[in-house]
Amino acid sequence: MKIIFKILLSIFLVISVSIIYLSTIGVETSRFNNQIASLIKNFNKELKIELNQVKIILDPFNLQINVKTIGPKLLIKDKSIELESVKTQIILDTLLNDNFSLKNLDISTKSLEIENLISFSRILKNTPELYILEKILKKGYLICDVNLEFDEKGNIKDNYKIRGSINDAQIKFLKKYDINNINFNFNFANRILDFTNLVLFLNYTQLLSKKITIEDVNDSFSIYGSVENQNLNYKDKFLNDFLKNNFPKIDVIDVNLNSKNKFSFLLDKKFNIDKFKLLSEIEIINMKLVNNFDLKDFFPNIRNEINLSKHLININYDKNEISLVGKGNLNFQDKNDYVSYNFLKKKDTIDFKTNLVINQNPIYLNFLDYKKEPNTKAEINFNGSHTFDKETIINSLSYIEKKNKIEIDQLFLKEDFKIINVEKVYLEYFDSDLRENKITILKKNKKNRYNIVGSKFNANNLIEDLISSDSNELNIFDQSFDLNIKINQVYLDKENIINDLKGNLNFKKNELMNGELNGSFSKNEQFKFTVKTNKLEKVTTLYLDKAQPLVKRYKFIKGFKGGSIDFYSSKKGEKSFSNLKIYDFRLQELPILTKLLTLASLQGIADILSGEGITFDEFEMNFDNQNKLMTINELYAIGPAISILMDGYVEKNKLISLRGSLVPATTINKAIGNIPVLGKILVGSKTGEGVFGVSFKIKGPPGKLETTVNPIKTLTPRFITRTLEKIKKN
Repeated sequence: MKIIFKILLSIFLVISVSIIYLSTIGVETSRFNNQIASLIKNFNKELKIELNQVKIILDPFNLQINVKTIGPKLLIKDKSIELESVKTQIILDTLLNDNFSLKNLDISTKSLEIENLISFSRILKNTPELYILEKILKKGYLICDVNLEFDEKGNIKDNYKIRGSINDAQIKFLKKYDINNINFNFNFANRILDFTNLVLFLNYTQLLSKKITIEDVNDSFSIYGSVENQNLNYKDKFLNDFLKNNFPKIDVIDVNLNSKNKFSFLLDKKFNIDKFKLLSEIEIINMKLVNNFDLKDFFPNIRNEINLSKHLININYDKNEISLVGKGNLNFQDKNDYVSYNFLKKKDTIDFKTNLVINQNPIYLNFLDYKKEPNTKAEINFNGSHTFDKETIINSLSYIEKKNKIEIDQLFLKEDFKIINVEKVYLEYFDSDLRENKITILKKNKKNRYNIVGSKFNANNLIEDLISSDSNELNIFDQSFDLNIKINQVYLDKENIINDLKGNLNFKKNELMNGELNGSFSKNEQFKFTVKTNKLEKVTTLYLDKAQPLVKRYKFIKGFKGGSIDFYSSKKGEKSFSNLKIYDFRLQELPILTKLLTLASLQGIADILSGEGITFDEFEMNFDNQNKLMTINELYAIGPAISILMDGYVEKNKLISLRGSLVPATTINKAIGNIPVLGKILVGSKTGEGVFGVSFKIKGPPGKLETTVNPIKTLTPRFITRTLEKIKKN
């Protein structure tokens, strides 16, 4: 019994030691080489494997043997792939029955060239995912582990897994984009390929991604994931093309931004992209755009560039639809303003909603004589839609600054921003003269008829613009329209007011064709303006019992007082014939006249002109206008102290050429007194001796006029005739 016990104990110890040895240290053998090589050939008959000694380690708990070989080499045709190791498990009962098969196969590679390893993987299992990798991945190195399981017949099951990492790779499948320096980890299982911890350069811009997934779906590949970037700039071709293709009207100079992007799209076997979607969170550090808007009349300090900074933008791109929501600093004048906006692009149409807050910059509306000074808050809100190369519709626009308010509803603009239609305009503001303005423009019907009604309106700057304009065209409307006007008080300047201004105006192609306006300065002082057009001519008349509000606007005339104006003009084709009369007025300063009087040695009259002023009974000018040339056929002015007869021409901004006669009024009386019979009747029989007057010439470009004066002994028949006409009339 002792001997048997010792034998059994020895056997137990040997078995235990053997099991421990086999389970920890294991043994090396070549017994399984042929079976592994045979199994490899099941994948491809041309695939061979060179194996060194195989090390086996017992796994008694799972009743299997772990088999591992170090440094094997796979061979196919003229290519070879060196592996780090090959592992497998063998079930013990199959080994005892001498009918064993491999349970699985784990292959670990060394650092390999990507193209060779992908070819190897496709030999193991030719999947669409591996096909994509082979086509688009170039250069670089790959380390991976391949985990395969086999059925009882030695066939690979579909639950295979491939995982590993790629370093310094390059993608080539889009001609426009260069994707290189790619580093990432990957995991392939259940027909899904995941890329994690991805770092790459897209056209020299670094992009980061936590995860990108490629999934085989119905003969296409569903690709989705996320990408981040830091300091993306305009040199990047992807960003450049994206902006130009989707926002062709926006001219970007430079951009620097950070972004977080989620994307998805389908890629077919021919590499056609479909159902592309992009969701982006963008932080614009700085973005410069070309300012293509001519808005200097509204923003006096406007610059040639628009600068966005500290901007947060969310972009949602889905096929032909792009949603863009943003907010941040906007700089297009001297100081930063704040803007928030919402754009939705569908094909060729953009819906927009914008809020602009202007604090430190000025705003001018010259035609309304309104100014927002710096350091006062103004808020502009507008929304509408724009169709490329067609029209812009502003559903509503509002401007609010303290007690000042401007509201516009349903404004339709053409591509050149001319007005097609507007439903309502409401103005309530204090102008630069601190006068209150309240005006409403309301569309009356569908035939472009508008009512302009209000209690107060300062027309000072509007009149200034009309006087300085070469024509009476507005040039802001696309269609013909009629205006019915009824305003209680219209300010011509700080002192002069037209009460109860009423009438109507008809415009065709931006030109005033017909109209009549009536009002009054007081009970006995009237204002009347008419325009009548027929096939032959256009006749314009203007009568004011107060000439001062208009005449004083001409800068070369100062100290004009009193007077009334009667103006008539007939326009045929491009040429107009006009007559202007001004009655009973006084001039205090007229530089050209002062110089004439001084050169003519009429210092006494010159002193009167620079003092209290010279009184004129009547001023009349007949002149023609064609293009930029005004021809003065005759200008005649007569008063108690002096009379003037003149003609010539004025070529706007180029040349002035005038000539005429200037005679003291006492000399005129004496000269006329010598006329037989008629002279005695008009001025009596007193006569005098001396110079009757002077002739003069004025010529030169504006600002550099030269004046010459010559004494005359006898007055011209024309001068006497015109004087007699005026005297007889009076």
